[in-house]
Amino acid sequence: MEKIGLIVGNGKFPLYFIEEAKNSNISVYPIGLFPSVDEEIKKSDNYAEFNVGHIGEIIKYLLLNDITKIVMLGKIEKKLIFENLILDKYGEKIMEIVPDKKDETLLFAIIGFIRLNGIKVLPQNYLMKRFIFEAKCYTERKPDANDEKTISMGIEAARLLSRVDVGQTVVCRDKAVIAVEGIEGTDETLKRAGQYSDKDNILIKMARPQQDMRVDVPVIGLHTVETAIQNGFKGIVAQAKKMIFLNQKECIELANKNNIFIIAKKI
Repeated sequence: MEKIGLIVGNGKFPLYFIEEAKNSNISVYPIGLFPSVDEEIKKSDNYAEFNVGHIGEIIKYLLLNDITKIVMLGKIEKKLIFENLILDKYGEKIMEIVPDKKDETLLFAIIGFIRLNGIKVLPQNYLMKRFIFEAKCYTERKPDANDEKTISMGIEAARLLSRVDVGQTVVCRDKAVIAVEGIEGTDETLKRAGQYSDKDNILIKMARPQQDMRVDVPVIGLHTVETAIQNGFKGIVAQAKKMIFLNQKECIELANKNNIFIIAKKI
């Protein structure tokens, strides 16, 4: 049976991969990076947990189990890295050689080290293509002409934000930026936006300009839609072909019930 290692961050996204892998007769070896990994994932066969900074131990575990391919899925939030980071000698070396501590820089340095040990990092859409956003409106409600102007402006703002690797989410209303994502993540950005504007907000979430599908592919799922509704949003905009849409049926039903739109644009 084929084996694949699964580097697990937070959230439920890795569960979908585990299910798809089972359906494809692939044996998955999930490796949790944080104690806050979803409890259902922790119950999975072959589950193991390591500190995010123990790169050498993770590589050793993979090689001892004859695993030469991995996928990296789930949220790896900077605040959790800083709280839980205990570096082994390999992690220390990586931190010494990187020019900065941007998410992208650290991830590619780690990928480089993994590849040096003969392990291939697969794209996050491996086995997951049916979850990728298509260029269409998913809901009964559609953006009106004024919304489209706001969305266009928000896309440009999100591009600038992702270009400097700060975040990938912008909240806009009536052609004005309400909030931008920082270290806190998407859901906290939506809550913060709701404090300043409690209706008609639009969430615009973009991939990086040169999104590498192996790492940090943006995800929108049920919790994001629920948070948007709770904080006065009228719509959610994703980038088609570059982002993952989880819980699609539930998200669309909830959005229709609350009269908000979900749309993906090819950019």
